[in-house]
Amino acid sequence: MLLPHDRPDEPKRPRTSRRALTASAAGAALVLSGCGGGSGAGHDTTVTLGFVNGAHTDFHTCLQGAVELAAENEGVKLFTANSQQDAAKELENIGKMVSWKVDALIVQPVDIDALPGDIARARSAGTPVFLTSVVPKDTSDILGAVVVDLERAGRLDAEWIDKDANGKPAEVGVVAGAPGAASDLLVSGFTAALPDNAEVVAEGPGMFDPVRARDVAATMIREHPGLDYAFVANEEMAFAVRNAFDAAGAKGVRIVTVNGTDKGLAAIRSGRLSATVTNSPLVNGTMAVRNTLALLAGKEAARIDSVPLVLVTKNNLDQAPQYCP
Repeated sequence: MLLPHDRPDEPKRPRTSRRALTASAAGAALVLSGCGGGSGAGHDTTVTLGFVNGAHTDFHTCLQGAVELAAENEGVKLFTANSQQDAAKELENIGKMVSWKVDALIVQPVDIDALPGDIARARSAGTPVFLTSVVPKDTSDILGAVVVDLERAGRLDAEWIDKDANGKPAEVGVVAGAPGAASDLLVSGFTAALPDNAEVVAEGPGMFDPVRARDVAATMIREHPGLDYAFVANEEMAFAVRNAFDAAGAKGVRIVTVNGTDKGLAAIRSGRLSATVTNSPLVNGTMAVRNTLALLAGKEAARIDSVPLVLVTKNNLDQAPQYCP
C-alpha cells in the first residue's frame, strides 16, 4: 500500500485514558492508522480516508487524535500526513493521498489562499475534500466542512477586553500565529471588534512557536512598557508570552487567547491568563469524520457545520468542553 520511498511511522492506535479517549502524536511522515477489516485501500469495501494536518501544535495533535479515534470507531481506514505549516507540502501530501485512491480527504488547511489549488488537485482525480476549521468563500467544490468561526473567536476576546477596560484608554499587543488561514481570521476578528478606547500598539507573528512568541513578547513589552492587554493566537504561545511579560516585571498585562486546553483552563483559574475561547479539536475531528462518512453515503448531514465556541473566564470554567481525546 505504501510507496517504496515513503517511510511511515508505526501506526498509533487509540488507547483508553481517564476520559476513555486518547491523543495520538502527529508525525511528519505518512502513516496508516485506525484500520477496519480488509487488506488495503481499493481491495475491499472498507472506506478509506486521508487526513492532511496543518502543523504540530497542541491543537493539531489533538485534532489528529480525534480523527484517528473517530475513524477507528467507525471502522474506517485512515492515512495521515502533516504539512508542517507549509502550503507546498500540503499540496504534495494531497497528491500522495490522491494517488492512493482514498475515498475522501479531510484537510486542516495551512493557508486558505492555497486551498483552491489543493481542492482542484483532489477534484481532478475525483477525490472529495472535507475541510476542518476554515472554508473558502466558494464552498461549491468541497464535500463539506466543520467550521470554527475564528473571526468570532477573536471577537469574543475583544469583547472581554471592552468590558474589562470599561471605557478607559488601553494599550493592546497582538501576538499572531503563522500568516494565513487560522491566524489571519483570528486577528482580524479581534482587531475589528476592539472598542475605540483600546489601541493596538504592537503586533508580531509568533508562528505558533512558543520560543518565537516569547521573543516577540519580550520586544513588545520593552518597547511598550505601558501595555495593558495582549491577544495571543493560541495558548501554547500565551504561556510563553506570560513568562516574557513576567520576566520584564509586567505581571499586570492581561492575556486573552484561544483553545481551552486543560493547561489553559488551569492558567485562567490561577490568574495567569484572563480569558480563552474554546476551540475543541475533539469536537472538530469527531464531527469531521462522521459528517464526511454521512455525506459520502448520501445520508442527511450538514455540509457546513460549526464547532460551538465558549468564552471562558474564572466565572464559567465548568462550561468549557473537553479539548483533547
